[in-house]
Amino acid sequence: MSDDGSVQSQSIWPLPKFYFQVKWDDTELAFQEVSGLDVETQPLEYRAGNSPVFSTLKMPGMVKTGNIVMKKGVFAKDNAIFDWFNEIKMNTIKRKALTISLLDEGGNPTMVWKVQNAFPVKVQGTDLKAEGNEVAVELVEIAHEGIVTENA
Repeated sequence: MSDDGSVQSQSIWPLPKFYFQVKWDDTELAFQEVSGLDVETQPLEYRAGNSPVFSTLKMPGMVKTGNIVMKKGVFAKDNAIFDWFNEIKMNTIKRKALTISLLDEGGNPTMVWKVQNAFPVKVQGTDLKAEGNEVAVELVEIAHEGIVTENA
């Protein structure tokens, strides 16, 4: 008897990346693209003077995170990104908790990235072209202090 596809294995197919949700505080914003969910450890090299091995040892050092870049369409009367950016005044920054969720076909989170102490460092409006035929897209770059990954 062959597999008719009526029962789908959860371990064979990877999740598609086109159905996701971004929330900061309690507000959900519709983004077109999210990138920069990366974390890396900077290696430390050390060698004791009396080591018989003529090479260094490598140990994990400080954790380094890149900025998150998100793109979204421009909507009339939607200034949430610019309003958040304008709250930065002389070292006073309103940090927010960001939650980025990869959703399954039922709209339930399957993979969740919780971003800690996020704040915008760059906001870029759309480019304008008289002969263009594209959707207006704005960009926000977010700095943060760490990402926690959860499987729902």
